[in-house]
Amino acid sequence: MGGEQLSRRDKFTDPRALAALVPDGATLGMSGAGGGLVEPDAVLAAIEARFFETGHPRDLTVIHALGIGDRAARGVNRLAHEGMVRKVIGGHWVWSPEMQRLARENKIEAYVLPGGVIGQLMRETGAGRPGLLSHVGLGTFVDPRLDGGRMNDAAKDELVEVVEIAGREWLRYKPMPLDIAVIRGSFADGDGNLSLDQEGANLDIWAMALAAHNSGGKVLAQARTAVEHGALPARSVRVPGAMVDAVLLVPDQAQSYAGAYDPTLSGERRGVVPAEAPPEFSVRQVVARRAAEELREGAVINFGFGIPDGVAKILAASGAVDRYYQTIEHGTYGGSLLDGTLFGYARNATAMLDSPSQFDFYGGGGLDIAFLGMGELDGAGNVNASKLDGTTVGPGGFIDIAQNARKMVFCGTFETKGARLVPGDGVLRIEAPGQISKLVAEVAQITFSGARARATNQEVVYVTERAVFRLSETGVTLTEIAPGIDLEADVLQRMGFRPEIDGPAIMNPDHFRA
Repeated sequence: MGGEQLSRRDKFTDPRALAALVPDGATLGMSGAGGGLVEPDAVLAAIEARFFETGHPRDLTVIHALGIGDRAARGVNRLAHEGMVRKVIGGHWVWSPEMQRLARENKIEAYVLPGGVIGQLMRETGAGRPGLLSHVGLGTFVDPRLDGGRMNDAAKDELVEVVEIAGREWLRYKPMPLDIAVIRGSFADGDGNLSLDQEGANLDIWAMALAAHNSGGKVLAQARTAVEHGALPARSVRVPGAMVDAVLLVPDQAQSYAGAYDPTLSGERRGVVPAEAPPEFSVRQVVARRAAEELREGAVINFGFGIPDGVAKILAASGAVDRYYQTIEHGTYGGSLLDGTLFGYARNATAMLDSPSQFDFYGGGGLDIAFLGMGELDGAGNVNASKLDGTTVGPGGFIDIAQNARKMVFCGTFETKGARLVPGDGVLRIEAPGQISKLVAEVAQITFSGARARATNQEVVYVTERAVFRLSETGVTLTEIAPGIDLEADVLQRMGFRPEIDGPAIMNPDHFRA
């Protein structure tokens, strides 16, 4: 008995001791997503506090697949300090305006890689393989023949290269060993076994831990509840103690930024979905209604952030969710999707995978239809959703999804900044045009390649509130306009390119009724 007691490990530690494990110049990978989804914020706060107190750690390289933070203090914002970070390789940046500023001012080296690629690359790095071979990113700004994922002048590294195998081009994303992985779970024992049973997703936690441990680095975990040795069922442990070096207990750890623990978000049980107020009738809802016309029964579908999640709301309100296989890149299937800052959570999900496995499913052709937002569209059918007005946005899983869905439906408003549009009574009235057109002569950055979509015979639809376009063999074709809209004055004269025109037909007037 005494020997058994002596063999028991105790990896629980305090914030100062945990933060001291992060050396200057470390490559730090973190897992998490918006709205506090498995966000290891207490660990990041401890590292930030040490930097404020001692000036260390410095010159970190930070890697994350999805957006993490609250646009203020939490998540990636904890590391957005000049001198603390030297390089960031992030899939999505909008939740940290300060990190975006550092990138814009060339205070850090800024890179963006597809979110799915980052998670999969962590897995490949941890497995000791020679990086990630993938078609994802070909023809986009990630392609080294364009920007190679570099987002500012300070970024010089070559993270990806083109290789040819059996006459076919691939991108090889080079291995990225981690010195530190920062992850989170719900329960942990003294040996470091980590359970995610009460979390809203698994994300790429396993892959991040694998990349750090097998690279000779350390895995720092955060958990809400300590349990006795042997108390965790084996199937509940997502990261085994053999891979975890230290655990920080955070008794007030919240499941999400919304606060209250909800077992229907973690998939532990099913429950009643709270009634929601009908969305305010607007041009965004018009776009979502028209986009929903592109659905077909039995399809495997994905919804992106913003206007596209309005399509999910339409399905939920109509009771038609069960007619489709709904997925999101976080690894979740089915359920009722949350939106806004809590995008990534789902109530009553039917399955939860880790996100690299979900991206394997997408990359291999498992996705029938995807609905994603668009920042800019040009005459070649290219879409920009990753760098807008000189600011690094990052696509998250956008490229992984858009390049692989058999049918791609982009959703966005025709113009922005100052536009006053009034849908109602079956027509669309323009009281004031927008100052910035989103249909431009040439996108600032190619997040989706029209040329590659044509080469792979992908069906592509671009839906706005006043016109609908489709990708054709030679470019972009206008096929529909909104009722009440003047084709020449309200559409063609306000675009940066001249599309081909087929018809056009009139969009369903019912979409323009409250």
